[in-house]
Amino acid sequence: MSNYELMVIFTPVLSEDDYKNAQKKFESLVKENGGSITHSKPWGLKSLAYPIAKKTTGLYWVMEYSAPTSFNEKLKIQLLRDESVMRHMFTVLDKYAVEYNAKKRGGVHSSNQKAEV
Repeated sequence: MSNYELMVIFTPVLSEDDYKNAQKKFESLVKENGGSITHSKPWGLKSLAYPIAKKTTGLYWVMEYSAPTSFNEKLKIQLLRDESVMRHMFTVLDKYAVEYNAKKRGGVHSSNQKAEV
């Protein structure tokens, strides 16, 4: 089992319910194939750096999960088949990235960040 982060940009024309259903669909796909979800966070509507399919905004969603390495190919096929997905990106997380993300979610600041007074 390896740790991964998946970022997906959905088309901005999705309704709130469709956006949530799409997230649940991919989360359940991970669970059905022996993986586990560490964290899931919808970022909402954001501007794109460049237009994709004549759209300048997209609905962002980030999911951290652990799964067998062979599973990513199945997930990639499902992401490519889904018409609501404009872009996606997998990132393999090493133990330091997993630790950093857990601290960041917990509200612990790194030594590089200044404390607010």
